[in-house]
Amino acid sequence: MIEIKNVTKAYDKAVVVDGVTLQIPAGGITSIIGPNGAGKSTLLSMISRLLPMNGGQVLVDGLDVTTTAGDVLARRLSILRQDNHIGSRLTVRDLVTFGRYPYSKGRPTVEDLKHVRMALQYLNLESMSERFLDELSGGQRQRAFVAMVLCQDTDYVLMDEPLNNLDMKHAVAMMKILRRAADELHKTIVLVLHDVNFASCYSDYIVAMKDGKIACHGSPYDIINANVMCNVYEIDVAVQDIDGKRIAIYYT
Repeated sequence: MIEIKNVTKAYDKAVVVDGVTLQIPAGGITSIIGPNGAGKSTLLSMISRLLPMNGGQVLVDGLDVTTTAGDVLARRLSILRQDNHIGSRLTVRDLVTFGRYPYSKGRPTVEDLKHVRMALQYLNLESMSERFLDELSGGQRQRAFVAMVLCQDTDYVLMDEPLNNLDMKHAVAMMKILRRAADELHKTIVLVLHDVNFASCYSDYIVAMKDGKIACHGSPYDIINANVMCNVYEIDVAVQDIDGKRIAIYYT
C-alpha cells in the first residue's frame, strides 16, 4: 500500500499539491485523473521521490520514500515519466537493460538478462530489440520505455501518461498489457491518465484531482458519473453503461 499523508508542493506562492492525504491500495491498477494543472504528475513525482515535497510524508509498504536508501527504494518502486529523453544512441535492448541497474549496477547477470528477455517479449519488442531508439516511431519508443520499467521488476509501478504518442489501437494494446501485468505479475500500477474512459475500462480504483486536492476517489462506477465529471472538469458530461463499463461522453 502507498500511504500519502498531508503532502504539499508549492513553487513560491503557487500551491500545486495542497495537503493531499490518500491511501492507494496494493494490487491492481489505480488511475489518477483530473484537468490540466490539477497536480496529478506532481503528486506522482513526489511519491517516487523525483520531486521533493514541501510537507507531508509518503510511505510505500511502510518505507518512507524520503529517507529510504535509493537502491532499496528502486527495487520496490519504479516510474515512467511523461517526458523521456535519452541523449545517447541506444538500442531497445540497451534501454530495457537499464531497468536492471538497481540489481546489476551496470554488470548484468544471467538473471538480469532473463528479465530483459521477458520484458521484450511482454511488450512484443523482440523483433526490434537491436534497433536504435531514434529509428523507432514515438509509439514504439514508448513501448520500449514501458519495457524498461517492467524489467525493473518492482512491486509498485508508476507511469505518467503511458499512452503518450499512441494511437487508438496501440493505446488499447498498452492498457491491456498493463492490465495483464497487474493481474499476472501481481504489480501495483499507478497511472496518470487524461482519457477518463481508459481509466474507467481498465482501472480497479480511480483518484480524481482538482486544484491540487483530491476531489474524490473510489471505484470506476463511483467516479465515472455525470455529477463527479461535471464537478471535476467543469463541463457537461453524459455517462452511459456500455458492455458493463461506464463511458463518459463529452461533445460540447
